[in-house]
Amino acid sequence: MQDTSLKPSRRGFFFGAAATGAAAAAMVALPGAPALQAAVQAPKPAPEKGGGYSLSEHVKRYYKTARL
Repeated sequence: MQDTSLKPSRRGFFFGAAATGAAAAAMVALPGAPALQAAVQAPKPAPEKGGGYSLSEHVKRYYKTARL
């Protein structure tokens, strides 16, 4: 009797990852993509004199969760 169950393989994983990436790229290329792109904010440019710290939402969330 043969075992017909599928075994996970590295090749299958990479094939799935590539298919997922291709599907994501296709979603961006669809006509409704400008609304999606508008939701993603462009990162702020780096300051010229260094000191790139800014109190962003991500930093505020970290401070909130790190509070004792």
